[in-house]
Amino acid sequence: MAPPLLLLALLLCPGQPRAEPLSYPAVISPQDPTLLIGSSLVATCTVSPDFPLKAEDLYWTLNGRRLPAASYSTLGPSTLSVALARLNGSRQQSGDNLVCHSRDGGILAGSCLYVGLPPEKPVNITCWSKNMKDLTCKWAPGTEGETFLHTNYTLKYKRRWYGQDNTCQEYHTAGTYSCHIPKDLALFTPYEIWVEASNRLGVAVSDVVMLDILDVVTTDPPSDVHVSRVGDLEDQLSVRWSSPPALKDFLFQAKYQIQYRVEDSSEWKVVDDVGNQTSCRLAGLRPGTVYFVQVRCNPFSIYGSKKAGIWSDWSNPTAASTPRSERVAGGCDPKGGEQNTTLRRELKQFFGWVKKHAYGCSNLGIKLYDQWRVWLQKSHKTRNQVVN
Repeated sequence: MAPPLLLLALLLCPGQPRAEPLSYPAVISPQDPTLLIGSSLVATCTVSPDFPLKAEDLYWTLNGRRLPAASYSTLGPSTLSVALARLNGSRQQSGDNLVCHSRDGGILAGSCLYVGLPPEKPVNITCWSKNMKDLTCKWAPGTEGETFLHTNYTLKYKRRWYGQDNTCQEYHTAGTYSCHIPKDLALFTPYEIWVEASNRLGVAVSDVVMLDILDVVTTDPPSDVHVSRVGDLEDQLSVRWSSPPALKDFLFQAKYQIQYRVEDSSEWKVVDDVGNQTSCRLAGLRPGTVYFVQVRCNPFSIYGSKKAGIWSDWSNPTAASTPRSERVAGGCDPKGGEQNTTLRRELKQFFGWVKKHAYGCSNLGIKLYDQWRVWLQKSHKTRNQVVN
């Protein structure tokens, strides 16, 4: 049996330098091979003359599983080979353990098999700068992704007109395939950015992405988001917010988006036509209903940049409810209903038209819509008083 410390060294596949072969009871050849998926391998285990073991005293295991004797061949008095055909990808990126044993189970030698694929060219590089102070980039590892081998990804960048390459240091900050550059970035200067992927079977380099920091700016969500009722109007809510504080010191414009949903639904409705105003009237809502509202910001025209920035995260949800309808349920006024049937139908059509054109944050028809709703509610109150 091999000594305990030697057993531990043989069972690990760290990819680190090993002791000289003569310090082992046996030698496996090839040692720590790297192979493509689907390859075949013939490995040999030769026992040192210092150990009185013969080839018939040996057997093989792969990841702890004994390999069938039919795959063995005796190549000499103390040498036993094993044939492995159509190898699958390594079960672990640190390598699969191929081990030569003595008859009593003792470990004589070990080898790490690295079976996988070369890296593919990284794709879909996207970057953003938080308030023009840093740069974060993400990418995808290629169409397949899985190589079954440990694959290193290195993001590199440089100024377009300067020859020095720089290497990003802070990885996995925004996901598995991401890197963060915290400082020392220049404005008004195009950058070339690319990603290199490497493993034991090769190297792949992405296409170069060219960008200006000013064109990929994002910021914090709008702050101080308030949602309130619009008087007694039962189908409207007013939304107000403040511009992101981090960008107030920079020359920029911003456009906003709002999304809202009812309390018992997970489906958000998005209002795209907010523009650069910091308030919005949501119309066409359900009376007596709780709504959750969020706002986000897209900075653009920063120092004259002609490209839109990148949308911020959504603000935290803010809730408010619309007033309940004041119409009396079950009221009966047959005569009045007959006289006003035509008028009500016409008003319903007009109301639908106004609601359609006042949807979202559009200013078209809002004043007329408000006047219409106030008049309609007053008429219902008057009618209810007469009935009562």
